[in-house]
Amino acid sequence: MITIVDYGMGNLGSIRNMLKRIDAPCCITGDLDSIAKAKKLILPGVGAFDAAVTQINDTGMREILNRKVIENRVPILGICLGMQILTLGSDEGELPGLGWISAQTKRFPVQPDLKVPHMGWNIVYPSNTSRLTEEFERETRFYFGHSYAVFADKAENSILKTKYGVVFDSAIQRDNIYGVQFHPEKSHRFGMQILKNFASL
Repeated sequence: MITIVDYGMGNLGSIRNMLKRIDAPCCITGDLDSIAKAKKLILPGVGAFDAAVTQINDTGMREILNRKVIENRVPILGICLGMQILTLGSDEGELPGLGWISAQTKRFPVQPDLKVPHMGWNIVYPSNTSRLTEEFERETRFYFGHSYAVFADKAENSILKTKYGVVFDSAIQRDNIYGVQFHPEKSHRFGMQILKNFASL
């Protein structure tokens, strides 16, 4: 069972529907007791960094998530803003992220003809091997929608890179902790593959 964490910000229904399409049992919950019993976690996110972190802090989820992910080593997948929350912090806000992966979330630099937010399909390039990216096609692409990008401090924590004005880390990993900047739930067969890989961990 994959538990989709409901802290008030995220494409919860879309993620659940995609998991159903790959026959992966899942539930959506913000109940702390249910999260404490989870075998796998998805941390979605759409919106502002500080607002999301505040929700996680104020609901008591931070302590539960730290115990599940760091102590119990339960697999977790952060999606879009959910990935950014895994990092040390963001240019978008002032609050610290969960800090599980040493990485920075930076605003895309101002460049001529570079539209921000980065919206639409883009190709990803493997930077390290990972169970999350097994069975990828030669030109795997995903749907993005973001104004801030993640840059891992250590090369070993990057598993996918994408170029949009600059090269950024579109997927990161440290042990049982995974994050993807793109939206698997909007990325058709490519998104189905990455969610299948996560479900099989």
